[in-house]
Amino acid sequence: MKKVTRKAEKVLIGSTDHVDIPQLHLQDIACKIDTGAETSAIHCHKVKLIEREGQELICFELLDPEHRQYNGKVFTTSNFKERKVKNTSGSAEYRYVITAEVVIFGKAYTTEFTLADRERMKFPILLGKRLLKKNFLVDVSKDNLSFKQKNNHDSEK
Repeated sequence: MKKVTRKAEKVLIGSTDHVDIPQLHLQDIACKIDTGAETSAIHCHKVKLIEREGQELICFELLDPEHRQYNGKVFTTSNFKERKVKNTSGSAEYRYVITAEVVIFGKAYTTEFTLADRERMKFPILLGKRLLKKNFLVDVSKDNLSFKQKNNHDSEK
């Protein structure tokens, strides 16, 4: 007899929400849920490739100085890749990709983020299919489900 293992149930998520990315010092930051994007993206600027002690590193700043969570911190990592992606206009471009944990609905998920210029976008973070497909069901008629759940839970304390 074959043992039946139950897959984890997918969590319902709306078209927008708020997430934490602890490694990048971001909390309750607005994000767009995008089932058309393959990879998640995060807004950054001053992206540059440097070499330190014979090792290639990527340096970048997150968000814009006008954003309430902007802290001017320069993040540096050797844990990155470069990948060809389609931008919002549908044109191919190369972007650097980092891996980070995103916390939503109180659970941490490891996912990749492309470092993108999202200055003209409403949301500094976009969550794409690589994160969504195994973990979430998207209902575009809803928004901020994790954020509302977290705030309801906090107000009950």
